[in-house]
Amino acid sequence: MQRQGEQNFLKKLEKHISPILPPAIRTAIFNLPPEKLEKVEEIRLRRGRPLMVVEGGTDYMVTPDGSATEDLENAYIVSDSDAEKTFQLISQGSVYAWEDEIKNGFITLKGGHRVGIVGKVVLEAGKIKTIKHVAGFNIRIARQIIGAADEAMSFVINEKGEFLNTMIISPPKAGKTTLLRDLIRQLSCGNPEFGLKGFKVGVVDERSEIACCYEGVPQNDVGIRTDVLDGCPKAWGIMMLLRSMSPDIIATDEIGRQEDVEALEEAVNAGVKLLATAHGSDLDDLKRRPTIRRLIENQFFDRYLVLGLSKGIGTLEKVVDGRDFRIIYERNKKEEVVPC
Repeated sequence: MQRQGEQNFLKKLEKHISPILPPAIRTAIFNLPPEKLEKVEEIRLRRGRPLMVVEGGTDYMVTPDGSATEDLENAYIVSDSDAEKTFQLISQGSVYAWEDEIKNGFITLKGGHRVGIVGKVVLEAGKIKTIKHVAGFNIRIARQIIGAADEAMSFVINEKGEFLNTMIISPPKAGKTTLLRDLIRQLSCGNPEFGLKGFKVGVVDERSEIACCYEGVPQNDVGIRTDVLDGCPKAWGIMMLLRSMSPDIIATDEIGRQEDVEALEEAVNAGVKLLATAHGSDLDDLKRRPTIRRLIENQFFDRYLVLGLSKGIGTLEKVVDGRDFRIIYERNKKEEVVPC
């Protein structure tokens, strides 16, 4: 018997993904057993190669009747016609209307799902104009984990109910954007457990991965007091929010460039709090990057949340104080929560 949550997810999956798939591929995918469909992370279409699904970090081929297979001879092979029809369905028949997204290599669908696109890149004046002769698609299924930040909240709010400037450090695919998104939601909506009534949060979503906006509207729940600049370069977006939206907190993903750091410094000097992420295995790893080291040495962040995979994706491995760099919490040792 299917769980209610699973049934709801499958209904949303069919509602948002089914319309962008040609009939034969739609049949193959949605004939997969519900227990497999519920775990789908990516659907991969490549011209002249097998239809594949990624689940739990591993992939498998799909047969025309909707079975998983390891035998290439039994797999559904994506045809030229399939690829062309998929592109037409995704772009709603107007490639020109989606050109700005296509030149970034993806299109965001209603529901927050993202379709990565590869093919022949067309350049104009040294810049990417569009992609033509599309040869492959990666349909990434959006999943929001409500409550992903529950454990982290106690470390980013002090006894006065104030938010502490926070950086999330994480290697790739360890859950940093999922944690960031839920922190934004809780900070924006408020959290009675911490006496929070809610902050105005400005989000610069350069890669459209935090709010997953569709036609400017967040498809993920990022809170009732959150304003999103979608597809905007971080440095520009931070300054735009400062000038126009009077945020209490500015949140953004994957900082690293010099202009990003300078914009964050401007925000702090304007009295705005920061919530950001960066790729890395730990704080020492970030210190090797000159741009971010400057933020660390100047104590722009009060808390560093270090994620890992010891207990699965999104495991909070360590919390470090940004002022004296003492370890407040470490999962591998005695799990003792030290008050903020």
